[in-house]
Amino acid sequence: MRGNVVDLAVGIIIGVAFGAVVTALVKDIITPLIPATNTGLSNVAFKIGYSGGVLALGDFINAIISFLVIALVVFFFVVRPVNALMRLRKTETPVDPTTRDCPFCLSSVPIKATRCAYCTSQLVVEPTA
Repeated sequence: MRGNVVDLAVGIIIGVAFGAVVTALVKDIITPLIPATNTGLSNVAFKIGYSGGVLALGDFINAIISFLVIALVVFFFVVRPVNALMRLRKTETPVDPTTRDCPFCLSSVPIKATRCAYCTSQLVVEPTA
């Protein structure tokens, strides 16, 4: 589960390629199905002022849809399976405590102590099984 540099490099390369595939999917298949325009969202733009500036709203919406698709795929196919594997690996046995709290001053004392080192109170030794 720790991985190394080669695994990280392969993951980045595959992630970039997957991002390109999802961007093409959104731009060429999903957004033309949206009935806002006949040619898809990528052609939706507004001219701003007299300087010829263009507000490309359709490209922005395509980018948002691409991000959401990538985020859902990563969450359901990477994050959830890794979390499930990590839960399965956490099968450590609990360690027996070596200290207990003094009932009078609430300081931590060894299990087998008969007197508290801080308040010098007489402690009841609990029988061990």
